[in-house]
Amino acid sequence: MSLWMASSNLDNAASLLHHGGELIGIVAFAASGALLSVRRNLDIVGIVLLAAATALGGGIIRDVIIGKTPPTAFTNLWLVAAAVGTALVIFVWQPPARLTRWPLDVTDAVGLGLFAVTGTVTAYDYGLAAPSAAMLGLTTAIGGGIIRDVLSGTVPAVLRSNEHLYAIPSLAGAAVTAVLLHLDVYRPWVGLLCAGSVTVVRIASLRYGWHGPRPWYTKRERPEES
Repeated sequence: MSLWMASSNLDNAASLLHHGGELIGIVAFAASGALLSVRRNLDIVGIVLLAAATALGGGIIRDVIIGKTPPTAFTNLWLVAAAVGTALVIFVWQPPARLTRWPLDVTDAVGLGLFAVTGTVTAYDYGLAAPSAAMLGLTTAIGGGIIRDVLSGTVPAVLRSNEHLYAIPSLAGAAVTAVLLHLDVYRPWVGLLCAGSVTVVRIASLRYGWHGPRPWYTKRERPEES
């Protein structure tokens, strides 16, 4: 009995961390969208829209695909408020550079890991097979960033060879989560470990300059082109 209660308490604590982490991720993603829109010299409408699209876009795509309508972003107003509130803060206050580098990178990595896991769980709970659930977990994690870059007129970061690891750790975390769900051994605290692993790999890639592999011949030909 005591072991069961300890496991239940651990699951409850992990669930709370999930929800808190999601808000952190939404704030981080919204901040990245708002900061980019400021650099693009957009007005308040552009800042708010780009921030909201970055923070909520991946989840909306996932919900539409699985038939969860209306999407969570339109029913959970706390999520919308967090995104819009972040955009308005950046509209009236220019954060110092030290707050837009590593702190933003870390919170963004936290949101990336949690969205990859929660997106997979949501899709699986709606009846999708494990591979499809993992793909939607990846969509949840990186979809908002892709929308942000497209709306701002740039090549999405996940497609650039000079970007640090982003989609790869997200896909790995979503795939592991999907396998655990398929084997019926998934627990909230295990999902938290998966999200943490994605976060650690993302931060490590920023710290040590890890990038995704490229074709061997592009590396060989590059000196000839320069």
